[in-house]
Amino acid sequence: MQPQPPQSSGTHSPFVAAFLSFLFPGLGQAYAGHRLRGVALAAPLVLVIALVGGMLVSKPGRDWLIAQFVSTDVLTVLLGLNGLLLLYRIVVIVDAYRLARGPAPLQPSLRSPRRRADLRPLGVLGLLAVLVVTPLVHIGVARYNLVALQGLSDLTSGDTEPSFSLSPTDTAGGTGPLDTSTPGSTATDAPIPQWTGTGRLNILLVGVDQRPGDSTFNTDTMIVASIDPVTKQIGMFSLPRDMEGVPLPSSWPAHAYYSNGVYPGKINSLWARAAGSQALFPLPGNPYTRGMEALMGALGTLYQLNIPYYVAVNFQGFENIVDTLGGVTIDVQMPVTDDKLPVPGSNDQNLYVMPGIQHMTGQQALAYARSRHASSDFDRAQRQQRVILSVRQQTDLSTLLDINKLAALAADLKGAVHTNIPSGLYSQLVGLAEQVDLNNLRSLVFTPPRYAVECNNPALSCYYSLTAKVAPIRQAVKDAFTIPAALAASR
Repeated sequence: MQPQPPQSSGTHSPFVAAFLSFLFPGLGQAYAGHRLRGVALAAPLVLVIALVGGMLVSKPGRDWLIAQFVSTDVLTVLLGLNGLLLLYRIVVIVDAYRLARGPAPLQPSLRSPRRRADLRPLGVLGLLAVLVVTPLVHIGVARYNLVALQGLSDLTSGDTEPSFSLSPTDTAGGTGPLDTSTPGSTATDAPIPQWTGTGRLNILLVGVDQRPGDSTFNTDTMIVASIDPVTKQIGMFSLPRDMEGVPLPSSWPAHAYYSNGVYPGKINSLWARAAGSQALFPLPGNPYTRGMEALMGALGTLYQLNIPYYVAVNFQGFENIVDTLGGVTIDVQMPVTDDKLPVPGSNDQNLYVMPGIQHMTGQQALAYARSRHASSDFDRAQRQQRVILSVRQQTDLSTLLDINKLAALAADLKGAVHTNIPSGLYSQLVGLAEQVDLNNLRSLVFTPPRYAVECNNPALSCYYSLTAKVAPIRQAVKDAFTIPAALAASR
């Protein structure tokens, strides 16, 4: 004769059993006398909690876990698992309620305690209340997933078009008409080289000066961040916006079109030139991405680096992001003064930033990074690097688990930040960013006279420009990556 499973004595409250299994799967079953069943139902969730808890104890494990939340694939899987977990919890809650009720009597009568329990409407209403409340937590998690997925999708620039009409003449580049016709040869549609995770990663960081109501699109900030995933070293190379004579890739028609294969205009105008001239720059994508591809190709040729990815942010978006993160604290090395600081929609304002540790809002940080009237474009480039590093150092990824902050950040990113980095690499890049040794930064700003020839002589039709010294720039980039022999031997 097979053993019979333990039965409820009828003294257990079905509602209490359902509520206990609402708190944690299996508790209600154990309360109703079905302990083994309760353990079996609780075991999977206990194992998952133990695994996650063990990873959160150590910083590497915690960083890896948090990095997974910027993977669209992981977020999609979690969204599905969240739905399955909700279904599982509902089944367990109903099962605990049923077990606590016990089997119905063979000959029910109105005097039977079991029968009276079955007829109690409060118990049924209690079960319904628990079943109504159960999905609320899962809805919150699903909202987090959807907000994160939307924020990540808004970073892509595949469908982005310029927000202004490109001029039929090249007022920025200064050489020849813009040709928007289809080139004779098919545009290069080769896929972007994927980062393997082992080689040096180079990303172009672009700050765009696009003010409301303004038809210009100047890339005034161009910093190449180069990261070695093996040594955890990072280099940041700033090219002044007034730099001219930047060499172009020999495969582009623009290389043959321009004298000596170099771009004759200021580098901050190359985006607009390439965006409006598909014949000279037969690069993939729409005008926006074509302009970015041109910048990556030109700076990659100048530095002799492969630059497959870019991250572009407009200045208003930068302000909003810093404010959402709670501001940024910056170690101001030298006082910054500017009595002609441009403010959109207002007259020029005075700026004074005293030296020392300063906590800044987004507007203050942007003003500190952009001011140049009382200093120089080169000092400004150093300040821009300092602001970027300060934001990175002070951003705790765990704070983004706050749904309100995540939603606000996702709204800031939309339309303000664009990148061609594949979403499948986000989690890997976040993990790498957590490991980078920011104290071993290799910082370069290519200033005259060592890296450029400065000219500011109206008599020579030279209204301030820099002509790149290509060889010294390339040597400096190469030397920045060199690891001393003693250090290399110790690794």
